[in-house]
Amino acid sequence: MNRALLGALGGVAALLLIAAPAVAERRPPRAPGVGTANPSALIASEIAFARMAREKGQWKAFDEFADDAAVMFVPQPVRAKEWLSGRKEPAAAVQWQAHQVWMSCDGTMGVTRGAWQQPDGSVGYFTTIWQQRKKGDFRWVLDQGDTLDQPMQEPEMLSASVADCARGGNGASPGDELLVERDSAKAAPGMDGKGRSKDGTLTWSYHVNADHSRSLVVSLMKNGGMAEVLRSDVAAPKGQ
Repeated sequence: MNRALLGALGGVAALLLIAAPAVAERRPPRAPGVGTANPSALIASEIAFARMAREKGQWKAFDEFADDAAVMFVPQPVRAKEWLSGRKEPAAAVQWQAHQVWMSCDGTMGVTRGAWQQPDGSVGYFTTIWQQRKKGDFRWVLDQGDTLDQPMQEPEMLSASVADCARGGNGASPGDELLVERDSAKAAPGMDGKGRSKDGTLTWSYHVNADHSRSLVVSLMKNGGMAEVLRSDVAAPKGQ
């Protein structure tokens, strides 16, 4: 189950993240390219996403920040835009805080992971994959997570990891716009899905089993090769 269905940052990092939305408004986003990763901009998007959920409605926020082909799990994979359409807002929105971020060298794709809290007291974790649009802002392409018996421990500072840049610069060919592999934004997502950053330094894939248990793997370019940096395994829903 993802965070919808169901921190405190220290020192300089907190100041940077608080200031990030204002900076983003004053300065035009840099075009994607080698060494242009900006984890703070992605965290600013997470903060804006969570704020909209609190102030304007949970489902409105999820829809507003979703890519047209975004996937969520209910528990089967569905196109988020279709599932969210016309959905009644809960009385109070889920709240969440990002704890970790991973980003491709060129900044075209990033992953956030953190904690969520439901109004009924239930807690859990989320993993969200974000894609940068041509105009420089971010939209999520996959959101998933699960419940936890105990709240995630909040870190003193948010951690960020940026992929090494591929040798020879951008690994994508000129004009290559393939960021998320998909048949169609209108087609139902399959039990397997995958995507990558434009430069190929961040990749992700998911697999859903017949009982709707699933796994998600994220890898970054590190030390000349792709290294797994995140694996999330979600058990089948009870009663399945």
